[in-house]
Amino acid sequence: MTYTLWGSAHSLYTGKARSYLIKKGLPFRERYPSDPEFASRILPAVGHFVVPVLETDNGEIIQDSGDIIDFLEQRHAEPLLEPQSPVQQWVSLIFDAFGSEYLLPLAMHYRWSYRDEQETFLRAEFGRAMVAGTDRSARRESAARTMEFFAGFLPNLGVFPEVVAAMEDSYLALIDALDNHFQHHPYLLGGRPCRGDFGMMAPLFAHLGRDPVPAMLMKTKAPNLFRWTERMNSVPISDGEYPGYGEDYCGQDTVPETLIAVLKIVFADWTPGLKADADCFNAWAAHKNAGDVVSKSGEPQIHPNVGKVEYPWRGVTMKRGSAPHMLWLFARAQDLAASSAGEPGERLSALIEHVGGQEAMELSLAKRIMRDKNMLVLA
Repeated sequence: MTYTLWGSAHSLYTGKARSYLIKKGLPFRERYPSDPEFASRILPAVGHFVVPVLETDNGEIIQDSGDIIDFLEQRHAEPLLEPQSPVQQWVSLIFDAFGSEYLLPLAMHYRWSYRDEQETFLRAEFGRAMVAGTDRSARRESAARTMEFFAGFLPNLGVFPEVVAAMEDSYLALIDALDNHFQHHPYLLGGRPCRGDFGMMAPLFAHLGRDPVPAMLMKTKAPNLFRWTERMNSVPISDGEYPGYGEDYCGQDTVPETLIAVLKIVFADWTPGLKADADCFNAWAAHKNAGDVVSKSGEPQIHPNVGKVEYPWRGVTMKRGSAPHMLWLFARAQDLAASSAGEPGERLSALIEHVGGQEAMELSLAKRIMRDKNMLVLA
């Protein structure tokens, strides 16, 4: 079977799905939404304009990068791309949620706050996703309206001039720690990628590793991290840069010390926002029922919010729309931790405490969130 991945090179979540397909060794073709068939077949099936979308040879259509990975993992057991031990599984889920959701505002900031410096590149990228054909001017002009739409997301993501310096400082600290990790290890958890690697590829490739301004920043400040983005889009699991490393996850359910340093940064930066999101969601959900769409407006949204959040962070005050999609994805790691018992559970609890994750892991939601028909609803 040859799969079809509907997406684009500049799409954040397409980067996650594409990298998974490559490392899984699955044959696929990539098609752009500028293809007329996207409007005639895919858009009606999905319900809104969004990529990535996976299509099978027999017409099955799956939207959402995480759902695509879940679907394919059920069909294709090999090669193994998820650790089988609880501590490493939890770490993988943490990085999947952190990359897929928390880093989204940073990715959007570096794309749109530096728009003037990379306008021609962005017009070409958005244009090729909107217009098929060879007319370069038509492509560039067609991109303008779509670009204004996406640039308009920054306020809801909390990107304002007064917080940019703190955001950029946090990003530099993160990529420096990741750069040190990838100096020693080819992937997050050892010799093969996991779901966490794919989640981190979402922001770190299409936006932060490919757009001209942040790509140059990554190349000059974190070259080992940039090399990892290249490795994640390469078919082989092994990389000759690490002779004798092997293709296994770290032994005995261990986590590299270099990655523990990254996890400490993750929870220090992430926890205040997660708590604010949980409080906002619980206040909203208190008056809602099972089956209700998770959205302040009541209308389905790709990345919905249920109100505004405000919280202190790195010496500034963050103000943004809430992020229930992040809570939904983070709950996977919470569920795994809650179900881990015995000696593995004790080791996981010790790791959570060591990296400063206790407060985040203890957050609870008044009602569970689930995905149904390509939208978030209350369970």
